[in-house]
Amino acid sequence: MNQSSKTSLIIAVDFDGTIVKNAYPKIGKPQLFAFDTLKQLEKDGHRLILWTYRKGKRLEEAVEFCRKNGLEFYAVNHSFPEEKHDPSVSRKIDADVFIDDRNVGGLPSWGEIYQMITNETPEHLKQKKSFIQKIFKW
Repeated sequence: MNQSSKTSLIIAVDFDGTIVKNAYPKIGKPQLFAFDTLKQLEKDGHRLILWTYRKGKRLEEAVEFCRKNGLEFYAVNHSFPEEKHDPSVSRKIDADVFIDDRNVGGLPSWGEIYQMITNETPEHLKQKKSFIQKIFKW
């Protein structure tokens, strides 16, 4: 992955087990730092697409849950907002990066995800690291 933070990416993100703990069909508790990281990626200029198995009412619940947590997606289950569903065309999303708990090797921490995408340490980990460095006098 290792993309420069100067490059704007399209990032497809799964919901259940990725943004929130898996409790489908209910909505699980948010994964630690998921919303912080995704909002920072959006602030960095990347476009986020919610790419999930959910549909209908369950999908609306997930989108609203994200909205209440300060996250608006560029598109939902589409490559771009204006795209219309066409059953004759693959539903695969056109994205540069896919974040999913079903990756080979599982879901890395959200701090690791941010570092892989931007080559930078997220602010919340910088603060944590400086605290640890103070304790151990590094």
